Amino acid sequence: MAKPGYGKRTAPGQQPRGKGDFDHLLPRDAAIAGYLDRLPDGSDISVKTLARTTAYGQCALRTSLNRIQAAGHLRRGQEKVTSGAGTELWVTRTFFSRTARGDEWWAAFTRGDVPPENSPSPQTRSRAVVLLAALSRTEPSLFLSGAECARLAPLVEEWFARGAGAEAVRTALTAGLPSPVHSPAALLHRRLVDKMPPPVPVRPVVPEGQAVRRVRLLECSECRVPGRPEALPGGLCRGCAEASVRPPVLLDSPGVRGRADEIRAAIGLPPRERTPV
Repeated sequence: MAKPGYGKRTAPGQQPRGKGDFDHLLPRDAAIAGYLDRLPDGSDISVKTLARTTAYGQCALRTSLNRIQAAGHLRRGQEKVTSGAGTELWVTRTFFSRTARGDEWWAAFTRGDVPPENSPSPQTRSRAVVLLAALSRTEPSLFLSGAECARLAPLVEEWFARGAGAEAVRTALTAGLPSPVHSPAALLHRRLVDKMPPPVPVRPVVPEGQAVRRVRLLECSECRVPGRPEALPGGLCRGCAEASVRPPVLLDSPGVRGRADEIRAAIGLPPRERTPV
């Protein structure tokens, strides 16, 4: 098991475990994914620990984990938590999903807005829309239409992305209302813009802590740089993704061979004989 607050975290809303869950993966990757799937939450699934508890070496494990991530079963990132003393901290998380997920699903999960599986309606209401629509239950003067909720929802989602909880957003929108409220949508838009909390730091500190309130950032599996899920398709940043498909540099060129002969001549060695191609 990992230290408290770290280790594996199971993604929500997965399909029941079945025999062919990982048949689409290569045999070694499928075996490792099945092993990870059966580990309890909080297990240490770092490469070094897996190398001690499985039959595979660190290099093979790192390659397989990257392929499992590219297939949509794994994401690594950082999550904002609140310690017992009330201090906000950042901890490393590794999220695993038995059910393969696309980049859009992982982005929604990172925002805390995950649509239910097999939803009959493609227009699933987000957490931001639900919060806005529910304001009129306690403040009748803040009644909003469906179109107004949809227009304001991106601002509320940005609050969530910056670490604000639903209660903090609700308080900011309902405290000290004027009487009467002539335009609820205009008032709420003004408050959402003016009271927007500061953005989440790009390079956070990662000490220990216990999760109370979730704010997540994913990170590139190669260079470990944190970022928004939309900037990490397949779990890789743009630079690492381009490097993985970049053609190798060919050193066997006339210029290189000529320079090598000059260096050999300078140190008293004869030119190297080469077979014509």
